[in-house]
Amino acid sequence: MTAITLAPVRDFAALGARWRALEAEAACSFFQSWTWTGCLAEERFPQPVLLEARQAGQTLALALFHHRRSPPPTLYLGESGDAAHDAPFIEYNGVLLHAAAPAGLEAACLLAARHAAIGRANGSAGRRPWWPRRLVLSGIGDASLAAARAAGRVVALRSSAAPRVELARLRRDGRDFLDSLSANTRYQLRRSDRAYGALAVRRADSAAEAHRFLDELAVLHQATWTARGAAGAFANPFFARFHHALIDRGMARGEIDLLRVTAGGRPVGILYNLRFRGWSLAYQSGFDYAGADRHQKPGLTCHHQGIRFCSALGLAGYDFLAGEDRYKRSLADGKALLHWITLDSRGSPAWWRGVAAGLARSWRARFESSATQACGAGEADGARESGDFTPSRESVAWKSLTL
Repeated sequence: MTAITLAPVRDFAALGARWRALEAEAACSFFQSWTWTGCLAEERFPQPVLLEARQAGQTLALALFHHRRSPPPTLYLGESGDAAHDAPFIEYNGVLLHAAAPAGLEAACLLAARHAAIGRANGSAGRRPWWPRRLVLSGIGDASLAAARAAGRVVALRSSAAPRVELARLRRDGRDFLDSLSANTRYQLRRSDRAYGALAVRRADSAAEAHRFLDELAVLHQATWTARGAAGAFANPFFARFHHALIDRGMARGEIDLLRVTAGGRPVGILYNLRFRGWSLAYQSGFDYAGADRHQKPGLTCHHQGIRFCSALGLAGYDFLAGEDRYKRSLADGKALLHWITLDSRGSPAWWRGVAAGLARSWRARFESSATQACGAGEADGARESGDFTPSRESVAWKSLTL
C-alpha cells in the first residue's frame, strides 16, 4: 500500500539529499531537479509543504509546494505564487516520480494535495481542509495534465507549444540540421552567417566566467527590451540573483551552458542554456541588435551556432522552451505541449468567479454583436480594440524575440 503524506519542510539541506536520491531514479526534467527546485528555496517557498509517497519503505514520489493559507487555500507546485519570485518561470513541471512508480500515482498525489491533512511543524497531525484546496500547476506536460484532471476540475487552462530540434533523430537519419529547415529559413541563416564572417562560440568553462557572461547577456537583453518599451527580465532584481545562484549550483554538474558567439572578436550574442540528460534548453539570451546590419540576424545566427555546438557534443536535442514564436517554429522540427492550469472544485469560490467571468464574456460578446449590426463593423472593431488586455505569464517572461 502506498502512503501519501503532506508536511511542512523544516530542513532544506536534508530535503535536498532525499530529493537528489529520488531524482537519480526518476525520468525528470531540469525544472524538477534539485539544482532548480532547491535554488533559493528558503525565499521562494515561505510556507513550504512537502508531499511524499512511500511504499514498503521506499520513496516513490516527492513534490514541493508553497502553501498560501489565505482564502482560497492554495498549493503552488514548484512556485511561490508571487510574481517577482516566480519570474524565473518554471516549465516541464510536475510531481517527481520514481521510474518504477505505479500508474496513477501522480493523480493520487494531486488528489492528496487537495484533500489530505498537512502535518504541523511540531510533528502532530493536522486537520483535513473543510474544502478541497486549490492547486496551481504551471508548465506541466500532457501526462501531468491528465493526472490533474483525474484529481479535480480544471477551472483555468493555458497551453503553449515548446518547439524543439530532435538532434538525435537527425543524426540517426543521416541529415544535417540545415537540411531540416525550409528553403527560406536556410537562406536567412546562410545570409546572416556570411554577413558576420568568421564566427566563434565560447562556452564559459568556470563559474566566474559564466557569471561574467550572464552579466554581459543582461546588458544586451535589457537594451533590446527597453528599446521596445518593456522592462526586460533583469529589471526584477530577484531574476538575476536567482540565475547567478543557479550558476553556482549547476556549473560543476555540467548543467549550465553560457555560450558567447562572436564574429571577428565582436560579440554577436550570448545564449544561456540549461543542459540536462542530453538536452539543451534555450532558457534566456541577449543579442547585439544595435551593431547588426540589415543582413545580420543575431538571434538566428546565435541559435544556429548553439545548435551546431550541441550537435557536436552529441546531445539528443535543443529545446526552445514554451512560446510559439515564428523563429522557434522556423528552426524546430518537433514540439512538446506545456500547460498552465488551476485545479479546483465545482461550486468553489474560484469556480463561481470563473462562471461569472464566462457570463461576462458572453454578455460582452452579445453586446458587441449588437453594436456591429447597429453601428457597422468599423465602429465595433474600434470598441474591441479599446478593451482591456490581460497579459499572459509568457508575455512577462521576456523570452520571446523577433529574430
